[in-house]
Amino acid sequence: MSKYVNLVKLSVGTDSIEDLQHWQKHRSRQVADGLYYHITRMWPKREAEVLNGGSIYWVIKGEIQARQKVLRFDEKIGKDGIRRCGFVLDPEIIRVTPSLKRPFQGWRYLDPTDAPMDLPKGRENEAALPSELNRALAEIGVL
Repeated sequence: MSKYVNLVKLSVGTDSIEDLQHWQKHRSRQVADGLYYHITRMWPKREAEVLNGGSIYWVIKGEIQARQKVLRFDEKIGKDGIRRCGFVLDPEIIRVTPSLKRPFQGWRYLDPTDAPMDLPKGRENEAALPSELNRALAEIGVL
């Protein structure tokens, strides 16, 4: 199997996966190619590994809840003339088994062995565990 690495990032200002979807759809309508770009200051040093099959995992309300495949990285020059990295993401947002993640700045690498599993198709509409229960289970190592 090919070696790849994932990224993990806080989804600041979103309360749910639906909020994330809405935000990305809104933003993607504002660019010519219709793809969502997540703009960040830093360019991944492990770019080739991320592009070899990696995803960005989104932390929402203290839990990794979803992921998106990273398609490519585009250079974006801001109005201030500063070079930034545009993470170009697959429009499909895949729900994953929620797992706790403490707050952090920027983004981090996430080894595939540490990444939460995708939820099976058709489970998106199932009621999630209450956050308190999910946290308690995670703390004792059940999740």
